[in-house]
Amino acid sequence: MADNLTKEQRIKNMKAIKSQSALENKVTKALWKLGFRFRKNVKLLGKPDISISKYKIVIFIDSCFWHACPIHGNRPKSNQDYWDKKLDRNKKRDLEVNAFYKEKGWNILRVWEHEFKEDFDKAINKIATFIGESKLQ
Repeated sequence: MADNLTKEQRIKNMKAIKSQSALENKVTKALWKLGFRFRKNVKLLGKPDISISKYKIVIFIDSCFWHACPIHGNRPKSNQDYWDKKLDRNKKRDLEVNAFYKEKGWNILRVWEHEFKEDFDKAINKIATFIGESKLQ
């Protein structure tokens, strides 16, 4: 993948990217209010946004851009070859992470960013239901 920035510029840009988004914080606050206890951004494979090790639960909140949402994902118009490769690799990595957790017997849920934008409470209920059902297994 060709990059149009110098190595130093790329390092500076990548360091500026925060590991938590405002959406993730809003989601975790809502779940905490509902009584769910979990860890955020634990150093597990794929760095899940929410994890409950006791019940082998991992939850990812996938950005429509970075995870190439089939509905809302948009491809930048400049440097398309770079972005195609980058976003394709992100999608492949998501599949690899899913396979890893399933193989280890974990319960995995991926929720698209747009699900929260369309109906925040419905998306929170989806996660709450998933956690509740996973605890029973």
